[in-house]
Amino acid sequence: MRQGDGKRRIARESVRTVPRAERAWKVRREHLGRAVPAGSTVSELVDSLPRILAADGLRAAAEAIARARREGGSVIALVGAHVVKCGLTPLMCDLIRRRVVTAVAMNGAGAIHDYELARWGETSEDVDATLVEGTFGLVEETGREMNAAFERATNPDAGMGETLGDALIAARAPFLADSLLAAGREARIPVTVHVALGTDVIHQHPTARGDLIGRLSMEDFRILGDAVADLDERGVVVNLGSAVILPEVFLKCVSTARNLGHAVSGFTAINIDMIQHYRPLENVLRRPTLSGGRAIALTGHHEIVIPLLAAIVTDILASG
Repeated sequence: MRQGDGKRRIARESVRTVPRAERAWKVRREHLGRAVPAGSTVSELVDSLPRILAADGLRAAAEAIARARREGGSVIALVGAHVVKCGLTPLMCDLIRRRVVTAVAMNGAGAIHDYELARWGETSEDVDATLVEGTFGLVEETGREMNAAFERATNPDAGMGETLGDALIAARAPFLADSLLAAGREARIPVTVHVALGTDVIHQHPTARGDLIGRLSMEDFRILGDAVADLDERGVVVNLGSAVILPEVFLKCVSTARNLGHAVSGFTAINIDMIQHYRPLENVLRRPTLSGGRAIALTGHHEIVIPLLAAIVTDILASG
């Protein structure tokens, strides 16, 4: 009630309505999901998903990657360390061998987990337990072998990824088949490693040399830049779980490539992570596609979303 005059400000009998036919609806019956019968195929599972929001994003991401493979476009995977720890390197290696993924970029921790899994079939120590006693990150063999590989590197055009991949192959690592570093060397595609000094456990090791680590990682920045320069409307870049390092490196590669006359435009940018972070959203999705392209953000656990995406891509390609 308004004070003083006794008149209502909100009079329900005066509210205007509109006919249903004049309203634009965002969800219709054909958008709804369906139950999946037992024994369904991958394509039947995908068809059963709602035609709404992230389900459509998942389809679009898979179709963009499959199209890149068919049309000869680039597919650059930026792989965070958590993806390796979640047991997903066999799937990524399969995509490399199928010539779906054409370049891989990793951070330093991802390379360490990949190296340890290839050499010993295990990785990811208990930080809480080892930090208390002052031994976190100080596994002797990991630091000694990886730093020794950097010492042996003599090819000025080889980066850290190539150096570590060659070291694993030369050592005949028992679990080589599941290593991204080795798969890249065998497929002759770039697998680069981008390091921030002081962030990785092997930097604590007595044999660590910052000059070698910096030189090799810098060369990988140039190698990744060459791959980014090839991105066009057929291409895809997909960031898998890197919140800071790889989105920052990717953005600088885009800027450098454009500075040198490469358009780097029209591609599909995808970010997959458990939560959406500022840098991937800005430096992978929004900023690089301002001049053209498509951005897709998918949120979910790596160990669920990435296998699902890989299965859909593989199924699309198998269907012709």
